[in-house]
Amino acid sequence: MKRKVVSVILCGTMVLGMVTGCGSSKGGDSGDKVTINLYQNKSEISSQLQEAADKYTEENPNVTINVESIQGNDYNTNLKAKLISDDSVDIYALGDNITNMTDYVEDLSDQEWLKNTVDGSLDDVTLDGKVYGIPVSVEGYGLVYNKEIFKDAGIDASTLTSYDAIDKAFADLQNQIDSGKLKDKYPQLEAVEEYAAKETWIPGLHTLNAPLACEYSSATELRNSDQLGLKYADSLKALLDLETKYTTSKDNLSKLNAVDYSSEIGGGLAIERVAVVQQGNWIGPELSGIDEEVANKMGILPLPLKGVKEDCIPTGISIYWCINSQSDDKEKEASKEFLNWLFQSDEGKQIVVNDFGFVPAFNNYDDVEITDTLSKEVKRYIDEGKTLPWVMGGFPSGYEPKAAADFQGYFSGEYTFDQMVDQLKADFVELKK
Repeated sequence: MKRKVVSVILCGTMVLGMVTGCGSSKGGDSGDKVTINLYQNKSEISSQLQEAADKYTEENPNVTINVESIQGNDYNTNLKAKLISDDSVDIYALGDNITNMTDYVEDLSDQEWLKNTVDGSLDDVTLDGKVYGIPVSVEGYGLVYNKEIFKDAGIDASTLTSYDAIDKAFADLQNQIDSGKLKDKYPQLEAVEEYAAKETWIPGLHTLNAPLACEYSSATELRNSDQLGLKYADSLKALLDLETKYTTSKDNLSKLNAVDYSSEIGGGLAIERVAVVQQGNWIGPELSGIDEEVANKMGILPLPLKGVKEDCIPTGISIYWCINSQSDDKEKEASKEFLNWLFQSDEGKQIVVNDFGFVPAFNNYDDVEITDTLSKEVKRYIDEGKTLPWVMGGFPSGYEPKAAADFQGYFSGEYTFDQMVDQLKADFVELKK
C-alpha cells in the first residue's frame, strides 16, 4: 500500500459523503435454500462474525452461513487444500498473492460497494482492471501497551516517540517490576513484554515488514524486486533487541519460540502479566471478551526503526475476502449479497466497527463512531501522518514460514544475526525463482 493511501484512509472514512445503508439482501426472497461457507483467518472475531452471520440469516431465512476460523500458520495451506479438493469454501480470506489465486477468485468489479472504497485500497486485489476482493478493514500495529501500568510507574507515554526514549522507559518499568514496586496493584506483572515468536506472522511478516517499509514504498515495489534489500538490517537488530530483552525469556531467547498468540494475549496482556506486546488493533475484540476494563487501558506506541523512522506504525489493508469462482452460481450470488449487507448496510456497518473493532476501508461510514480503543489509536497515527506501508504483501508465496523459521533460528542460537539476514535474503531469492 502506498503511503499516501494510508494517510487519507481515516480522513475518508470519517469525512466523505454518506451513502444510505442497504436493507436486507434479496437472498432471503428466493425460495431456494442456499448455504455459504466462510473460511477466514481472524480467529479473534470468530464469534462476532458468526453472530453477524446469524443476524443476516434471521432476515434471510433461506440462507445459512457457516463460519470457520483459523489463526496462524496453517491457514494458507488449509485454504489451498480446501479449494483444490472442492471442500465447500465460498468466501475466504486472501492468504496469498492474488496472482497465485486466479483460478479461485470471482470478478467483483460490478459490485456496488466498489464506489465507496478508499483510494488505493483495491490495488492488491486488482488484475487487468478487474477487482477480485473486498477490503475487510484498515489495520495498524505497533507496541500495544497498558497505559495504566505506565502511568502508575510514573512514565509519561506521550514522550515515547523515539527508540531511545522507549528503551529507557522499558528499562525503568522492568526495574520497578523486578523490585516489587508495582506488585500490590499488579500481582501478576512479571515482565514489560512478551513476544510470540511461535506465530510465523509475527516475526516473519510484521516485524520484518518494519525495516522493509522504510526501504520499499509499496508491496508492488517489493513484489517486483528479485532480491531482498534489507539495507536497514542494523535497525532490525535493534528492534529485536528492544522487543526481547524485557521479556521473561531475555536470558534464553529460544523460549520465545514456544510463545504463541494465546499465551501472549489471553495469558499475557489481558491478565496484566505483561504490559507490552507487538500487536495491532485486531486484538481489541479478544481483549474485551476477556476483560473489557483491561482492554480500555490499551494504547499503541511506535514501532521504532532506530535511526530511520522512530515515531510511526505500519498501517494498511491487511485482509481481503474473496468469493470462490468455482462455487455454484447461487452460492456466489448469495455470498455477494451477504458481503454487501455486512459492509454497506446500516446494521452491518455497526457490526464492522463496534463488534469487530475494525477501522473501515470505506468512505461512507460517516455516522458510525469508532469506539474500539486500539482502532482509535490507529486513527490517530493515520491522522497525524505517522504511518509506514504494509509491504509484506509483496513477499513471494511461502516466504512467511521460511522467514519466521530464520528468526526462530536466530532466537535459538542456530544463526547469528548476520547469518539470519543472509538466510532471509537467500530464502527470498529461492522463492522468486
